Amino acid sequence: MIENSKVLVTGGAGFIGSNLCEALLGQNNKVVCLDNFMTGHRHNIEPYLSNPNFTLVEGDIRNYEDCQKAVEGVDYVLHQAALGSVPRSIVDPMTATDVNIGGFVKMLFAAKEAKVKRFVYAASSSTYGDSKALPKVEHEIGNALSPYAITKYVDELYAKNFSDLYGIETIGLRYFNVFGRRQDPNGAYAAVIPLFVKKLMAHESPVINGDGTFSRDFTYIENVIQANQLAAITPTKEIKERAKDYYTKHKQNDTWVDTDSVLAEVFNVAFGERTDLNELIDALRTNLAVFDADIAKVQIIHGPTRAGDIPHSLASIEKGKTLLEYDPKFSIKAGIKEATKWYWENL
Repeated sequence: MIENSKVLVTGGAGFIGSNLCEALLGQNNKVVCLDNFMTGHRHNIEPYLSNPNFTLVEGDIRNYEDCQKAVEGVDYVLHQAALGSVPRSIVDPMTATDVNIGGFVKMLFAAKEAKVKRFVYAASSSTYGDSKALPKVEHEIGNALSPYAITKYVDELYAKNFSDLYGIETIGLRYFNVFGRRQDPNGAYAAVIPLFVKKLMAHESPVINGDGTFSRDFTYIENVIQANQLAAITPTKEIKERAKDYYTKHKQNDTWVDTDSVLAEVFNVAFGERTDLNELIDALRTNLAVFDADIAKVQIIHGPTRAGDIPHSLASIEKGKTLLEYDPKFSIKAGIKEATKWYWENL
């Protein structure tokens, strides 16, 4: 765990960011939250505004001065700020690029100038694109299927380049379909789990894109919190020692392991299990029916397949387990139970 440190969480009023803020504050840290509330919500951080160890910087990662202000005196950066959603990036690729690449570079450069210990950033499983290989292994990616996927991969390239050029340690975390408390069910680009939950609680029929056989590695928020903290504080020396065996096993030649090159790595963050959408909706109905039996009777509608969607996604988490000692505790079954309870109590 990160303790007794000053941590910047960009996008700290968002779903993942606010959960990171909560965890870090509970571990005796000073937390700076940078958010422009484009997709984040003030109510997510309302409980922390009176905490003397919490600082809100209302600003935009596309504004370099805001980045400089937020990163001042910070030990670690957990960069979550981005404009998510594959469909949104297809509708508006310019803003997605401006935020996810332009804002990323400004934040990364500000962190470099402030001499932070490590820059941990949210990457994405969308980077695997049209690769049909399962499970997804970090060093094997396909062609991008959306502007969003391109932006997240470009971030990885920039992070590696900045590590090589400027000596800033970077770790990217390729999130696989994260879900849990505070994930917003509203709006045109709501994620599938909170959207389904909202529909079911209203006794309305959720719409599954396609026949429901598309599958994902759904990942509960607590696993993501663990991964971010391990990525921030696991000593470079330990990562390099563990990496030697991993890269030998996978017949890779990452020279940074045996040289003085600065740490620049990417890891999958998932549970390592695949669930299709039909199985998902059944689990949601079953768990919500504990609170309202009529939910079990809600019918499901199948619509057309969504543009830019890949059929299947499953992560190999071997690299994270080996190099970071990542050990996810929440399966989708356990996570759905926790998440549905939270939504029932809070929606």
